[in-house]
Amino acid sequence: MLIPVIMAGGSGSRLWPLSRQAYPKQFLNLQGSNTMLQDTLNRLGTIEHEAPVVICNEEHRFTVAEQLRLNGNDQSDIILEPVGRNTAPAVALAAFVALKRNPESLMLVLAADHVIKDSEAFTNVVQSAQPLAQEGLLVTFGIVPTAPETGYGYIKTGEPISDTSSYLVNEFVEKPNLETAENYLKSGNYLWNSGMFLFKASRYLEELKLYRPDIYQACEDAISNTENDLDFIRIDTLAFEACPSESIDYAVMEKTDRAAVIPLDCGWSDVGSWSALWEVSERDDSGNSSKGDVIKIDTTNSYLHSTEKLISTVGLDNVIVVETKDAVLVANKDKVQDVKKIVEQVKAENRSEWQHHREVYRPWGKYDSLDNGSRFQVKRITVKPGAKLSVQMHYHRAEHWIVVSGTAKVRNGEKEILLTENQSTYIPVGEIHSLENPGQVPLELIEVQSGSYLGEDDIVRFENKYGRG
Repeated sequence: MLIPVIMAGGSGSRLWPLSRQAYPKQFLNLQGSNTMLQDTLNRLGTIEHEAPVVICNEEHRFTVAEQLRLNGNDQSDIILEPVGRNTAPAVALAAFVALKRNPESLMLVLAADHVIKDSEAFTNVVQSAQPLAQEGLLVTFGIVPTAPETGYGYIKTGEPISDTSSYLVNEFVEKPNLETAENYLKSGNYLWNSGMFLFKASRYLEELKLYRPDIYQACEDAISNTENDLDFIRIDTLAFEACPSESIDYAVMEKTDRAAVIPLDCGWSDVGSWSALWEVSERDDSGNSSKGDVIKIDTTNSYLHSTEKLISTVGLDNVIVVETKDAVLVANKDKVQDVKKIVEQVKAENRSEWQHHREVYRPWGKYDSLDNGSRFQVKRITVKPGAKLSVQMHYHRAEHWIVVSGTAKVRNGEKEILLTENQSTYIPVGEIHSLENPGQVPLELIEVQSGSYLGEDDIVRFENKYGRG
């Protein structure tokens, strides 16, 4: 039984401003209509497998659950990490969950934010790796290098495994300088480290217990005291906080003598920068990749991404221009690794743009902050059919709700009313209230907040159908 394990963490800094800490790149549709997480799930289509296990952090849980639902993966297990502890503990948690399903289960460990252009090649290699994993080998997939890339770690191949196109791993090596990377490429013995793995859940835990018993014990303690909250598996926070932070490479793969690698040539990229996204995107005859409302004149070798406003360029070469509702990035394509410095400065200045988009998704729908001042804020709120916001009250703000389309079921103090298009209600400071969409179409309304404090933490919740948060 093959269980896909999707690691869906991430900080959202390398593709800022499109990705944010609360909405990193795996949740974005950077190519086509699907998000990167959905593409990762769809890539499994012709491989016989059980429901996936997805690992994410607390903040992203509703986004993950919604994208799984839209993709038809309602039966997936979603493990919530209370703190980040790198990949070795994350995979261990998934392995314990997989063993509960089946003691002989195989785990296919994938990142949620990789691009793979040739799904057939990926499928063939995964299928060829399964017999090796059944024999107890810990298989990783090494990407056939196409350039002397200095941004990836490498795997040096060892002795070939008979009757297969795989090799024992000789060694894992760190990201090289350019000269070293060029020598790796010339030798033909090195592959890029993809961070994708296939092994028995039991074998991984055996090797982890052998080489890092401290990580094994912390994860066993954390998973032995779980709490089911809607679709989510909540582990023991204190036990997991005590777990060392370590990558699966350092903790297990570099130490075990049972590591194998299979070369994989599939148009792979981890999309670690805007220039990397440009490289895997479709481009016109001038070398430009454009998305959204874009007009370009005498512009070459550039990536131009508009989400709302018109982007127009004249006489530019080798640039990145990305527009979102609340931020614009303009960068030389050769300097995009420094985008992280922008994010660090935005965070240091206590601005919101490093963490959230202006449009924020919630399990019940979304809201878009249209305008704000010292004592007011205007939002456009969209509530999905059948969804309901928590019963709540505010100490510092009053709210006006104006329905634009759909039907709103409103609790306002002791009254319960139905509002339709162009109707409105006023929620005084301190009044208990709730909002629900009883209809079959999305509810759109404008909310005007006024008061001395308008922060999102001025909410006292009394009932919440979506559990915590």
